[in-house]
Amino acid sequence: MLKEFKEFAMRGNVMDMAIGIIIGAAFGPIVASLVGDVIMPPIGMLMGNVDFSNLFFVIKDGAQAGPYASVAAAKAAGAVSINYGLFINTIINFVIVAFAVFLMIKAMNKMKREQPAPAADPTTKECPYCLSTIPIKATKCGHCTSSVGA
Repeated sequence: MLKEFKEFAMRGNVMDMAIGIIIGAAFGPIVASLVGDVIMPPIGMLMGNVDFSNLFFVIKDGAQAGPYASVAAAKAAGAVSINYGLFINTIINFVIVAFAVFLMIKAMNKMKREQPAPAADPTTKECPYCLSTIPIKATKCGHCTSSVGA
């Protein structure tokens, strides 16, 4: 059983998947920083200094009544809220990751383009006497019975 597991674990697809998971885990914080620190501030500024991470709607007040300045303050007070700003950030993260994966796969496919198949060997030839098409291995023409060689 140990030998079978070793064969399974060392298979190319499993190793590729493991590398993909490790790279993906390292890529997550980069994308989160790109969205939170680079993309969302200008979008928020264009929308009137809105901080998307603090867009929320309180369904039920907590121990301390609202209004709450941030999602963290609402959670600290025990309020129940719908944090749609965090959801918007998560959607933007997903779109960026999906686009990056698309570009990576597109580049890999471009590098891996298949070479055109070589032309198939001919299977027929022309009889030099009657100009009929005959099999390439024929030594006599089936139409005029002339010897055509091998």
